[in-house]
Amino acid sequence: MRFLLDAEQRAFAASLDAMLTAADTPSVVRDWSRGDPASGRALWRRIAEAGVFALAVPEAYEGLGRRPVELALAFVELGRHAVPGPLVETVTAATLLASLEDTGPAKRLLPALAAGETVATVARDHGYALDGEAAGIRLSLRAEGLRLAPGHGSVRPSLDPARRLTPLDPGGELLATAPLLAPALLVARLTTAAQALGVGLALLDRTVTHVKRRTQFGVPIGSFQAVGHQLADARIALEFARPLVLGAALTMTEEDVAAAKVTACEAAYATARTALQLHGAIGYTAECDLSLWLTKARALRTAWGSPDECRDTVLSGGRRW
Repeated sequence: MRFLLDAEQRAFAASLDAMLTAADTPSVVRDWSRGDPASGRALWRRIAEAGVFALAVPEAYEGLGRRPVELALAFVELGRHAVPGPLVETVTAATLLASLEDTGPAKRLLPALAAGETVATVARDHGYALDGEAAGIRLSLRAEGLRLAPGHGSVRPSLDPARRLTPLDPGGELLATAPLLAPALLVARLTTAAQALGVGLALLDRTVTHVKRRTQFGVPIGSFQAVGHQLADARIALEFARPLVLGAALTMTEEDVAAAKVTACEAAYATARTALQLHGAIGYTAECDLSLWLTKARALRTAWGSPDECRDTVLSGGRRW
């Protein structure tokens, strides 16, 4: 099936790409990794002004209404530019809050999320929350229900330095004893898939540029057949993932979203391995901007569902969360 974006959707994606290109996101990522969120917060507000977070918030709470396709397009661009912060977690939190029977917490918290005035994160069971120290809204999903965590613990090391993991403090306001998890988890997996697709596309673009410039035996290494084959395989995998992500955004079924998540994340991870091999030793260095996307591709692969979990969902025809 061929998915064609309309003019408004193409313009939305192009405007985000232009804004993020001008924002010098590699420096923002490095600031965020050091625990200096000032530039990241400024960029967050600009992303919110573009309407990205409002795409996950119903109109009743000052959002634009749920628009999964546009949300997926936005997260492709956020991944393409390696934007740091709990992006997936914020739209997941928005979906959780909007689904509560008691609308009080939604009225109190969602307008600020849509406007980019605050950041949200979510932790499941007793796991770590992403960027809990930067978040103003920390949701804890445990057996007893959904709580608004009162605080967080110290930052834990992560494979991706820009993903700052923190445990959430127990207790806090109980928002719901039986929150609707399925819609929120679908949004989490869809946006993770879209973000991973953007990461993979950025890695491929940077690697193509590199192999055109780097020479061996007096010619660009991109002219070698073995190099071309690796890049072609990466391109095919990413282009195969793109319609799955867009199709999942249209249907929003468990099976389609899981298929999109595993396909996009595996394509991004394979592209990361190819990019690292073709860059050589410089690709291993933290000083090289490529590392900002390499580590993110690895981290997103297991975020909000491992490849095995997603494959199981696809093969079982969907299941209740």
